[in-house]
Amino acid sequence: MQLRTRVLEPSGLSLLGLVRHLAEVERSWFRNVLDGEGRRGFWKHPDGTFAEFDVETADPEEAFAVWRRECDHTRELVAAAPSLDVLGHHGEEVFSLRWILTHMIEEYARHNGHADLLREHLDGTTGE
Repeated sequence: MQLRTRVLEPSGLSLLGLVRHLAEVERSWFRNVLDGEGRRGFWKHPDGTFAEFDVETADPEEAFAVWRRECDHTRELVAAAPSLDVLGHHGEEVFSLRWILTHMIEEYARHNGHADLLREHLDGTTGE
C-alpha cells in the first residue's frame, strides 16, 4: 500500500534551493504582480527557465541576502498599502494584496514542511 511507503527517490530538493525559490516567489508576487515592476528572475538558465533549485555552485550567503532583501521590500510594500484591497496584475488576472498574502502563507507553509523533511533526513532533527 502506498500509504506505508517511507522511502522515496531523491527529488533534487535542497534547503538552499528552497531559500532561492522563496526569494523568487517574493520577487514575483510583490515586485512584479503587486508593484508592476516586471523584474526578471534572480536565477535563470540561458534558455530562460528558472534555476533556483540548481544549487551545485550556488552561494548560500547570496541566496539569503537576496531573500532578506525581497522580504524587506515586501514588508515596505505591505506597510505602505492603504488596504488589503490594493490590486496587482499578472497578465489579465487581478489579485488583491489580501489574496497574495494568503497565498504566501500557503507557499511558506508548504515549503517549511519540505524543509522539515529535509532537515530530518540530514540530521534527525524534527520541527515542532
